[in-house]
Amino acid sequence: MNRGTWCLAVWLLAGASSAAVDKLVVRVTPSVAIGPATVRIRTVAERDADNRAMEVVAESADFYRSSVVQLDGERAPRTRDFFFNDMPAGEYVIRAALFGSDGKERASVTRFILIN
Repeated sequence: MNRGTWCLAVWLLAGASSAAVDKLVVRVTPSVAIGPATVRIRTVAERDADNRAMEVVAESADFYRSSVVQLDGERAPRTRDFFFNDMPAGEYVIRAALFGSDGKERASVTRFILIN
C-alpha cells in the first residue's frame, strides 16, 4: 500500500468507525514500531446483554493473525487486551468487531499501524 492510499484509507475509515464509538473503542500500541514487534490491542465494549463475541484481526499484505473471544453479555468484562507477538514489518490494518447473539456484527473499529 503506498502512502497516498494509506492516508486515504485512514481518512475514510476514521469517519466510518465513528458510529461504533459508543459500542466499541479500540486502542492499538504502538502505532509505529520496529519489527518483529509485539502489538497490544485494547478493546472497550459497552455492556450489553446481546454481546456474544469479539474478533480482533491484524492483517498486512504478507501476514494475518486473528483472535476470537466469547462474551457473556452484560457480565462480560468491558476491557480486553489482545497481544499479537512477533509481527513482522508491514503496514497493518487492525480491525475489532463485536457480534451479537444472532451472529451479526454489532460494531467494528479499524486502526492502522506501521512496523518497519
